[in-house]
Amino acid sequence: MRNPRDIIFKPLITEKSSAQMEEKKYSFVVDKRANKIEIKKAVEEIFGVKVKSVNTMSVKGKPRRMGVHKGYRPDWKKAIVTLRAESKTIEIFE
Repeated sequence: MRNPRDIIFKPLITEKSSAQMEEKKYSFVVDKRANKIEIKKAVEEIFGVKVKSVNTMSVKGKPRRMGVHKGYRPDWKKAIVTLRAESKTIEIFE
């Protein structure tokens, strides 16, 4: 089994994800190869909470230019984790 910190890279803090925190939904940038079961176990182990569900999506990198040079931002994977009602909040987002 992989280290949980190798699966979850960082929290994703946006205007939309901040609004979802009231519903006990938290967003993370995760490893592209991680599945929902691995993400659930990693969040439960790192933050000590109980996870109700995990939704994932793969985000394509946007095209970028620097003068005449063209390229793309890297592709990444986002996970939205919903906590159970009896579970406490995650302190990193406070």
